[in-house]
Parts: sequence; C-alpha cells; structure tokens
Amino acid sequence: SAFAPSSFALPQHAARTPALQMSVDSGAKDPVKVGVIGCGRIGIVHLGAINKAPGVRPVVVSNPTVSKAEDAAKTFGVPKFTSDAMDVITDPDVEAVWICSPSQYHADQIKACAANGKHVFCEKPIATDLAETVEAINACNEAGVKLMIGLQRRFDPNFLRVKEAIEKKEVGDTIVIKTCSRDPSPPPYEYVKGGGGIFNDMAVHDLDMTRFLAGSDPVEILAVGSCHIDKSIEDLPGSEAFDTASCIVRYPGGVNAMVDVCRQSSYGYDQRAEVLGTSGMIATDNVYPNTAKIYKNDFTGNADMPFDFFLSRYFEAYVTETEAFCKSLVEDSAVPCTGIDGLIALVMSLAADKSAAENRWVKFSEIIETVYCSSPTECSLIANDDMFPEGFKPSSSIEDFANKVVVPDVDKQKEDPSFMNKFKQMIWS
Repeated sequence: SAFAPSSFALPQHAARTPALQMSVDSGAKDPVKVGVIGCGRIGIVHLGAINKAPGVRPVVVSNPTVSKAEDAAKTFGVPKFTSDAMDVITDPDVEAVWICSPSQYHADQIKACAANGKHVFCEKPIATDLAETVEAINACNEAGVKLMIGLQRRFDPNFLRVKEAIEKKEVGDTIVIKTCSRDPSPPPYEYVKGGGGIFNDMAVHDLDMTRFLAGSDPVEILAVGSCHIDKSIEDLPGSEAFDTASCIVRYPGGVNAMVDVCRQSSYGYDQRAEVLGTSGMIATDNVYPNTAKIYKNDFTGNADMPFDFFLSRYFEAYVTETEAFCKSLVEDSAVPCTGIDGLIALVMSLAADKSAAENRWVKFSEIIETVYCSSPTECSLIANDDMFPEGFKPSSSIEDFANKVVVPDVDKQKEDPSFMNKFKQMIWS
C-alpha cells in the first residue's frame, strides 16, 4: 500500500523554469495526476522535472527500497509513496505513469499500465526481446493510451541544432552522418555480463540518432567489435565481449551513417555528431562544465575536461523530454518520441549485433521478418529453421512492419476514428 510522507524540501535546482510553455488554464482545468516508478538517478531527474511542469502533478512514487521512495516523496512534495510498482499503476488518481525501473521490468509494467488505462512514459528499452516490444506497444495502442519512449539525445540542444540545420538545408543535402560515443571509464564486469552487448546497451543511442538526423528508416548495417580496454570481458558471449565497436548504416538515397563507440575515453565523456552536406558541414562539440580556457606557452584549451557523467552531460535533455511528455498530456497532443521509435532503435541494435557476429552486411528486414503475431498482443519470434504459420507473410521493410504488425497509436486513431476497425479487419481477420 502507499504511504504519505511527513515533510519535504525542494532541491536547489527546483527553481528552473520549464523550457516548454503549455497552454494551461489553471482555473478551468485540473492538473494531470501522474506517478513515477523507480526512484533511482533517472527517476529523480524525471520527478524533479514533472514537479515543475505546468498542468501536471505527481501524486505517488514507488521504489523496491521503500526508503528511497519516501525520500523522493519528501523532497518533491509527493503525497504518497510505496515499495510496489503496481500501487502506482492501479492508483485511481493516476492518469499517467513514468517507468524508470530496471529494463527487465519495462514490458510488463507497460502492459499493466495499458490494462489500467494509464498513459506511459518509459525509459528505453521497451524490452530487449523484439516480440515482447511489439506486444507492449500494441497493448498501449489498443487501450488508447499514449506511449512515449525516453531516447533523451533527441532532446539535447546540440543534436537538435544539427537536426534543424538538416531540415533547413543549411548545409545542403545530407551526404554523410557521423556520431561517436565514448564513455569516461568502462562499467564493471557485472554490468556488462547479461547486459545484451555493446550494441544494445550503448550504441543503440547513436543508431537512433542517425535515424533521427537522416529523417528516414535505414536499409542495412555493417558492424564490427573488439576488446581493447577491459580484457576481463573477453570471455563473455557475443557483443558483450566488445568494449569498442563501429557501424556503417545505409539509408535511402545513398546516405551513409558512421557510428563509433568505446567504453573508455581518457579525456572525458565524448559525445559528438557531424553531418556533411552538399554545401557545408555542421558538427557538435562536447559539453563542458564552463567556458573557461587556459592560454600558456605549452597549452591552449579548455580549463576543464568535458562532463564525465551521463546525467551531467544530458541533464537538460532528460528534463526537456519529460516536459515534452507533460505537454502532450496537458494538451492531448502527439508524443514526440513514439513506441515505433523505440522499436526501430531495438531493431537497429539487434541487426548490428547480428552483423558483428556473422561478419556481413545485415538488412533490417532480416530482423523484423522473424516476428509473428497471432494477435496484436500475442507475438513470438520465428527461428530460421521454423515452419512459418499458415498465412504468415513476413514484413519486407521497416515501414511494412510498422504498418502491418503495430497497431496505430492513439494519436493516429484520433485522426480517423474508424481506422482502428479498418486496421483490424485488414490485418487480423
């Protein structure tokens, strides 16, 4: 059951003005009541942003270690806290839920939210299994609730400026996209073991960013990996044994994207993007704690290293994506990062993993054609040696997959209320 905290105190950054201005008439409209599952580092960042967003009010938080939930409730003035995520999901006052729990719980919690009619914001991934990812998305879309996936780099002002330049043709037509992600230091062995490999737990952000910047769905990928930093992981299976990896992604129109990731960077958190166009180039720099520079006879440059922690580097992006979902709830508008975006990011990382394992180009259609759904929320993966079910036609492209296997989301259904019935008759009859 949920408990009420005795007191609270706002943190120093609580006075930050929300970046998004929402059309809220506080005198005429009750605030949207929301709950947060998970009071770890990410959950606290989201909770702080929710607490300051106009038209939205947190009413319950949960964490398996209930003392963390109680501390969060006190800090942000949330009236209820609990150790059980289902208390948040089934709370009759809650209209939307932020899922900031460990990845292995995401899909089941998304489905539970859909079953209880709650809108959902979920940190990536939706699931590590492609079939379960489709089930979770379809559960929300069938229930008519919003689902937004937390791919926070899409909300970083540096990457957004690159996207703006592409859309405005400031550098002409895109030729090549490059991104890199290099962490300050490698994670412990226990984190890497069972984590799904470097493509799923690290490169997925860069792969999604290339799609975001390209503005279209990818065609195929070539990926390689190696181990240079932490030799202890070399005994792990598949791409879990890699601490360094590179990918080439082909997009329509001959556009190529190049991604490199490494689990260690001796000079701080290295997160950059570059786009070469037919009339110019735009590139981002790393983000530093300050703009101070030192000028000496043997050195000229930044006085300090770039941020060395992902929450410091992307704090504003996490806050902005939370405010974006709050805006969507308050104004009943479309979410800016959909379940489909989360699904395709997973498809890209799985294809990269397959490419590295088999040392060849892999078409993304090879990944999605393995998904078979007997109904929108009953899906499975078909192995290469399995017999296809009678009448099963594998998806031939990402667009085909998104249109035929995934139920239209709530915002598309609003555009054409009869579309849902047409879709079901077309696909599942």
